[in-house]
Amino acid sequence: MTYQQNIAALKDTIATNGAPWNAIDAESAARMQLQNRFKTGLDIAKYTAKIMRADMEAYDADPAKYTQSLGCWHGFIGQQKLISIKKHFGTTRQKYLYLSGWMVAALRSEFGPLPDQSMHEKTSVPALIEELYTFLKQADARELGMMFRDLDAARERGDEIEAKRIEQAIDNYETHVVPIIADIDAGFGNPEATYLLAKQMIEAGACALQIENQVSDEKQCGHQDGKVTVPHEDFHQKIRAIRYAFLEMGVEDGIIVARTDSLGAGLTKQIAFTKEPGDLGDQYNSFLDCDEVDASNLGNGEVLISRDGKLLRPKRLPSNLYQFRSGTGEDRCVLDGITSLQAGADLLWIETEKPHIGQIGGMVNRIREVIPNAKLVYNNSPSFNWTLNFRQQVFDAWAAEGKDVSGYDRARLMSVDYDGSDLANEADERIRTFQKDAAAQAGIFHHLITLPTYHTAALSTDNLAKRYFGEEGMLGYVLNVQREEIRQGIACVKHQNMAGSDIGDDHKEYFAGEAALKAGGKDNTMNQFAAA
Repeated sequence: MTYQQNIAALKDTIATNGAPWNAIDAESAARMQLQNRFKTGLDIAKYTAKIMRADMEAYDADPAKYTQSLGCWHGFIGQQKLISIKKHFGTTRQKYLYLSGWMVAALRSEFGPLPDQSMHEKTSVPALIEELYTFLKQADARELGMMFRDLDAARERGDEIEAKRIEQAIDNYETHVVPIIADIDAGFGNPEATYLLAKQMIEAGACALQIENQVSDEKQCGHQDGKVTVPHEDFHQKIRAIRYAFLEMGVEDGIIVARTDSLGAGLTKQIAFTKEPGDLGDQYNSFLDCDEVDASNLGNGEVLISRDGKLLRPKRLPSNLYQFRSGTGEDRCVLDGITSLQAGADLLWIETEKPHIGQIGGMVNRIREVIPNAKLVYNNSPSFNWTLNFRQQVFDAWAAEGKDVSGYDRARLMSVDYDGSDLANEADERIRTFQKDAAAQAGIFHHLITLPTYHTAALSTDNLAKRYFGEEGMLGYVLNVQREEIRQGIACVKHQNMAGSDIGDDHKEYFAGEAALKAGGKDNTMNQFAAA
């Protein structure tokens, strides 16, 4: 319904209820309804799943239409990202949020900062999803509230054209609510535990869940050593558990992102079950690092497997983990990707040790030989030294082309001495176009940065502390924070407004009329920013 149609419908409802409802204003109630479009997390999950599915189809038709997101660890951070996106680009299309398990562990656990090893409370993940959407819905309420005030002002001036323009803008309002890709780690236990947590995450609003093929109780950050994978059937059980959760909650088009850590994982906790040569369990076991043994000369507690008529001893570590053969990571990633999509996943995530389009694209092309529309979510990770990696890539490319690189020391390419050089400039250009190029050449549908605000918060806080507690004193805050907020039009300079003070004033007026005691009067110091 349009704004005016909604008002008319509410007038009928109020009239039907007679005199006790006479003090209820239909337009005020219509405004409150518009400011709270999404009543439950499931409303959000269903709405955002459709957005993400449409974006996936658009990418299949045109790889230039890739999507992006930034990681979040607090509702306010997510809110500010979407407010900024709407401010700078006028739309939230193809822009999502990512909920990083790393940041939940490091910043949201009651135990305090924890490593990314699934040690944090799993309930903190759905709680953060709910928090993020609470803040995004509040961003809608705030922005619509300002539009309603502008509408009232236009009416008071008798400017019917402007009033009609604002009403049309209200009818076509674009919400800040966007898809969240949420990290469920390795599922926090067995498939039943994964299913139960997935339901909570979906109920909180998540339309896309990302799960990795590591062992739950051995889980490591994707960019650390010591990763241990599970056989495919174990992983597929959790993919199916998530699909059942989506279906049970009525989100039939929910998205499952299957992540493989096999590129950097050299260990497995168990030998896969196999019935016959060439089945999936046998393929998994074929990557094990084994020695041929003589059955007459066995040690205590030996574990043996048979392959191609040979008796083999898988290399087992004192940790009771088994070792994969060196150099098999890419082959395992390809097999993981194909079988995960065949098991019901919608998107893949290949965790890599560096941002290299050739490496990623090589694996994706092999997967697409079997599943042509395979697509990736890719972690543009702060764990990579982007400057060094791309300067080295340019150095190596130039050397292969026969260009003179004698003026550069490959081991020192991170040095500020090379800033502004031809090599550094080309590297920066490759970084700038990495996402576009990788979307076209490596099948990457969604680019994300897991921990951006963790690092921006640390950097800005360090600079503020240095200036404020140093010689600049209060000028260190005013010059580098508040004045820039004003000049750049950062909404948070009016922090009372951002916290909902004006929304509360509107409600006071709806509820109490002329008796309302409002906070936004002449003595509110936020008025000092009106001219800004």
